[in-house]
Amino acid sequence: MGCGANRGYAVTPATKYFPDVAKTLPTDLSAKTIAITGTTSGTGYATARFMLERGATLIMLNRPSSRSTKAEEKLKEEFKECKVTTVPCDLQSFASVREAASKVLELTREGGLDVLGLNAGIMAMPDNATKDGCDVQMQTNHLSHFLLTALVFPSLEKAANARGDARVVSMTSLAKSSPNTPAEAKFYGKNGGNLGGDENKASLSGPRWERYHQTKLANCIFTYALADKIEESKYKGKIKAVVAHPGLSATNLQITSDKEGSMPGFFGPIFRWLAMSPTDGAAGFVIGCLRDDVANGSLYGPTSWSGMCGAPVLMKPEPLATTEEVKKMLWSESEKSTECEFKV
Repeated sequence: MGCGANRGYAVTPATKYFPDVAKTLPTDLSAKTIAITGTTSGTGYATARFMLERGATLIMLNRPSSRSTKAEEKLKEEFKECKVTTVPCDLQSFASVREAASKVLELTREGGLDVLGLNAGIMAMPDNATKDGCDVQMQTNHLSHFLLTALVFPSLEKAANARGDARVVSMTSLAKSSPNTPAEAKFYGKNGGNLGGDENKASLSGPRWERYHQTKLANCIFTYALADKIEESKYKGKIKAVVAHPGLSATNLQITSDKEGSMPGFFGPIFRWLAMSPTDGAAGFVIGCLRDDVANGSLYGPTSWSGMCGAPVLMKPEPLATTEEVKKMLWSESEKSTECEFKV
């Protein structure tokens, strides 16, 4: 479910599937400008690295930190002539997201933005509110991404008009359907700190995991709702909304969850047995960003071992995310919490 290395899991698994995926993708990205959230490590860094390797202009949207600085330095060291810019973007602050969106619009004012990759996320965090009043997980994983997409959408439209293709790609996880509970409006509102508390249960369950599930389900609902709106607009066939899941990937996400005391001890052996490299975990996400045959509203990810590993494939839509009622709820509640009307 987008988990990552921690105590005793420090050896990153070998990359098995991405090389074959890469063969199906465009080799020259020099005409594309791509913005991605959460690129300091894991699937985000792997995605950023691949985009630069193939010549894209890259905008990395990260919370200001030494890790963010080091990620950019490392990429510039590897790709001497690369075009990469880091834009400060703290997803736990709507004000920061607005500032970041303004900067992205400035950077892409001439040619537009070809791909917006919504990769950043946190997992199984305590029941805390952001300074905006929302649940820390929902704001980081969905609400701020909703706001960012709404604000930079004119740049995606510009790219679509110029080159006939622009994309919004979200990263969900296996938690989209685990637990198998429906989306609820209360998780989208300014209810942070009042959404069940922090009780842990042995099998990746309890309030922390319910809140995480709601955010990952939101990633799917947002994709399907946006895809529907695109289909009804003049950008049908030109802009695509896509979602992917990384399976069980050896990223930094689990380290943070473990530090917060939410990762059960039994998970270690499972992780060592099935976990994929961050690059393999990014494969479905990169397909969504780049492959020519991707359809609007698609979901990509591994399906072996209940989705924990394997090559990414086109999957059936997430059943919990497809009803008109739930899509309307997400859109309305997200606009309300972000104080941003999002029209396509």
